[in-house]
Amino acid sequence: MKNRFVRGIAGIFILTSLLLAIYVNQNWLWFTAFVGANLLQSSLTKWCLMDDILKKLGVKD
Repeated sequence: MKNRFVRGIAGIFILTSLLLAIYVNQNWLWFTAFVGANLLQSSLTKWCLMDDILKKLGVKD
């Protein structure tokens, strides 16, 4: 369950930052890169900050 939330939140962040880059300022692409880097980091280390945040918010595994 929590894994679906992490993927959904990452997808929302990426799509939102792409829209902001198109319509507001291209510097929003740095946020897209940040989210991508965090996804890559979590795949290598098996640790995800968003997992910890969701756990504290009460989302079950």
